[in-house]
Amino acid sequence: MRAVVDTGVLVSGLIRRSGTTGEILRTLRDGHFTLIYSTPILVEIIDVLGRGLFRTKYHLEPEDSTALVNLVRLRGELIIPTVSVTVCCDPKDNKFLEAALAGKADALVSGDADLLVLNPFENIPVLRPAEFLARI
Repeated sequence: MRAVVDTGVLVSGLIRRSGTTGEILRTLRDGHFTLIYSTPILVEIIDVLGRGLFRTKYHLEPEDSTALVNLVRLRGELIIPTVSVTVCCDPKDNKFLEAALAGKADALVSGDADLLVLNPFENIPVLRPAEFLARI
């Protein structure tokens, strides 16, 4: 299965390792799906994990951030979107839709209401983390 996973789900998996989002990271690590990502998605992950207050609040060490970025790069497929999407009411979320289209994703995984309301997007299911895990 090929899936775009939004930043919130990936970062949540790092913070809540025993929860549903943590299970998504474990299934990614174990090769049960291919993560589709673009440079803007990777930049956002790095930006979020680089915020000092964020790291302090969730007791994240620099090696935690490095491990997540390395997992994305190791188990993911970097794509370059060729179509610009402007349908999401939060413009920052359009990058996930663009990656899903360009990467021919089987699913987009998110907990973000702005993305979930678009389900399905161009025949790509937009799934909550638990729904995605049930499918893989």
